[in-house]
Amino acid sequence: MIQDYIENYLNKARYEMIDGRKKFYAEVKNLRGVWATGKTLEECRNNLANTIEGWLILRLKKNLAIPNFKIPSIRLKVKV
Repeated sequence: MIQDYIENYLNKARYEMIDGRKKFYAEVKNLRGVWATGKTLEECRNNLANTIEGWLILRLKKNLAIPNFKIPSIRLKVKV
């Protein structure tokens, strides 16, 4: 579930080259403050995945809203 969430936003991220085409920059528009850089596109994506994961952990710890994050409900049958 969490890996799917991260992968979804990695695919939605905007990637561009910066610093005279020496670095990659990525940001996720819908996740405020989530961005990363890297020397290669792969490094940038890995850094962005780690950033999204950290962002999720922080939001969960602080009980803040997380866009499009659904926690499945679990139904238990209790015999009386």
